[in-house]
Amino acid sequence: MLLLLYWFLLSIYAFILFGVDKARAKNNGRRIPEKKLLTVSALGGAIGSGLAMLIFHHKTKKERFTKKVPVFIALTVLVAAGCFYLNLHITVTEHEYVGADVPEELDGFRIVQVSDLHNQFFGFREKALIDRIADLSPDIIVVTGDVVDKNFTNYKLAYRFFEGAVKIAPVYYVTGNHEAWLSGSRLEKFLQSIEELGVIMMDNRKVTAGGLTIIGIADESLRRPPEELKNEDGFTICLAHEPMYHERYRALGADVAFVGHVHGGQVIIPKKGGVISPDLEFFPELYTGAHVYGEGDDSMTMYISRGLGNSVLPLRINNFPELLVVTLRQQ
Repeated sequence: MLLLLYWFLLSIYAFILFGVDKARAKNNGRRIPEKKLLTVSALGGAIGSGLAMLIFHHKTKKERFTKKVPVFIALTVLVAAGCFYLNLHITVTEHEYVGADVPEELDGFRIVQVSDLHNQFFGFREKALIDRIADLSPDIIVVTGDVVDKNFTNYKLAYRFFEGAVKIAPVYYVTGNHEAWLSGSRLEKFLQSIEELGVIMMDNRKVTAGGLTIIGIADESLRRPPEELKNEDGFTICLAHEPMYHERYRALGADVAFVGHVHGGQVIIPKKGGVISPDLEFFPELYTGAHVYGEGDDSMTMYISRGLGNSVLPLRINNFPELLVVTLRQQ
């Protein structure tokens, strides 16, 4: 959305520049340098430049404009198409968790993780995302924070996601750092509205259903999770937002943890990994995949989702939006 806004504003700026230059040409005023007009076109304002040339009949006899501006338009369209594909093409990563600790009634149980949506738009009522989740036939959907974005907050879009998700499977939701930054009456109203839809809020909460115990940790409690969340009986999954506190999740008795936050490092370089985390850590060790901590009965597997949206940095490269699926298997 940020890139779309950038191209839109730059095209308007280019359109205005061409219009002003045309008016000055008629009145023998001070002209805008041609180099500036072409530079704005090259930087993303080519569509506005092209429209201005057609509407104002300006620079249409200048060969450098009639040749370069169409090329800039073609490049802008190609780059825009590539960026939209990189940021909106949802991939699915499947894992199997195989362990003797998985009870028989959970053998084959499918968990779909949604993380870091950041108000990303996936079609009317988030239909592309909802349809993709439905195709995965989850038994539960776990949402690990940052559904809304502090900088471009859209509670209605986040509501539409939950509205669709609860029709597929039970939804368990723990908040992330962006929800913590947005704390206030509007956030409280939003959280109340999605609970009325049937979303199960998991901030500092423990829920047991069948042979599965789910514990959730609110983002502001990650450094010191409440002791009452600890569970030593039965198979336990932990929902949290940030991966760096994995030892605290294991100490609470989690067999499996689901986290996000890092956005896959935003740009993934082959054989090097994710480039930068939201905490401005370069080449973070924990940016995607499954990570095992401990041994035997005391071990925990943590799954890190690359997430679906963006925040400050508006572009993913070699890092498609991800839905993560974990299927439990009894050993």
